Amino acid sequence: MKRLTQILLVILAGIVALAIVAVVMLFSTVRRPYPDTDGTVTLPGLKEEVTIIRDEVGMPHIYANNLEDLFYAQGYVTAQDRFWQMEWWRYQGQGRISELVGEPGIEPDKFIRTAGWNRMSQTTLDYYREEAPEFYAILENYAAGVNAYIGGKSPGELSINHKILQTVNEPWKIEPWQPINTVSWGVVMSFVLADDIKRELTYANLIDEFGEEAAFDLRPPYPYATRPVIAPTGELVSELAQNGLPEEWNTAVNWQNVNTDIIGQLPENILGAPPFIGSNNWVIGGEHTDTGLPLLANDPHLAIQLPAIWYEVGLHAPGFDVVGFSFAGVPGVIIGHNNKIAWGVTNTGADVQDLYIEKINPDNPNQYEWLGEWEDMEIIEEVIKVNGGEDIVLPVRVTRHGPIISDIRDDTQDVLAMRWAAQ
Repeated sequence: MKRLTQILLVILAGIVALAIVAVVMLFSTVRRPYPDTDGTVTLPGLKEEVTIIRDEVGMPHIYANNLEDLFYAQGYVTAQDRFWQMEWWRYQGQGRISELVGEPGIEPDKFIRTAGWNRMSQTTLDYYREEAPEFYAILENYAAGVNAYIGGKSPGELSINHKILQTVNEPWKIEPWQPINTVSWGVVMSFVLADDIKRELTYANLIDEFGEEAAFDLRPPYPYATRPVIAPTGELVSELAQNGLPEEWNTAVNWQNVNTDIIGQLPENILGAPPFIGSNNWVIGGEHTDTGLPLLANDPHLAIQLPAIWYEVGLHAPGFDVVGFSFAGVPGVIIGHNNKIAWGVTNTGADVQDLYIEKINPDNPNQYEWLGEWEDMEIIEEVIKVNGGEDIVLPVRVTRHGPIISDIRDDTQDVLAMRWAAQ
């Protein structure tokens, strides 16, 4: 009996020891990506000394002697705090989610590549490089700061998310941060804040079910005459509000023939966004505040994420003194204040997207009718790389109205092209 007790105690001690080792290893793995925010570090590319002070909640205030170092340091500290979020967002913006998660990312990638987020990002970046070199330089300085932090680090040193995903899936190489990664997130946010596609399809469905007159009653136009976004300077807004669109503006579409099966078929919650989001922006006059000064109350309603979608930072350099919020991966401050004014953003729900029903040549699926003649579509081959799987070649058909987004659905007969102001 005594011998058995000793054996059981040894086994129990071994289990406890293994549990302690496991806890220590887990704690070490989780804590390993935590950045070192104290002390001094020498980084290549900095022109002068930069000071970063974090407040009691960890928010960084960056003090630099020039703008190049300021945005370099912003990229560095943002990567310290949020690199996994930046990594996920850049793959999302380029339609490369499958490279991280494998098969579950294929459908979102197909939609993103078809819609052309990656192509729009490149076009926008080319414009910045040629027409806005000062802003392009900011993107480059920011990217250099990000790369100064992530360079030479293993995935496990960057985030626990990298460690887990690269354990359950095939490992991928951590790519250097590039300016296009910043621009692509701007395209993502532009799409998230434009919900026109579903509104267009919903309205088509209402017309199909109830007729045009009833659909108009169910979905009346915005009352521009009494609630203008910007004070009108002419008679057009009032005329449209009272009389609707001129007859010649209406397209001769037989809505009864419109197959609206695609409604609700676009990737739901592709970015974690709820079905309805909004925001508000108020300015309160000084006569209503304790200080006697105007107060800006800005409340942008964006999808709840973890980490939060916003990243708070203070940026201080000669001629540049702001505190506020940006996105991880985006330099500067989008919402914030300086020592004189505050600014915010809200979505006014502008109509920036349209859908076109294309008439296809029955003898050639890659031709569509334009002004009574058959016109060739542009065919773009997008290659989707799948973690742990075979590459997928996705042919994207593009008309002068935009890409054919209905091609990613097998259950709709209509050929719908999407036109978007961001294109």
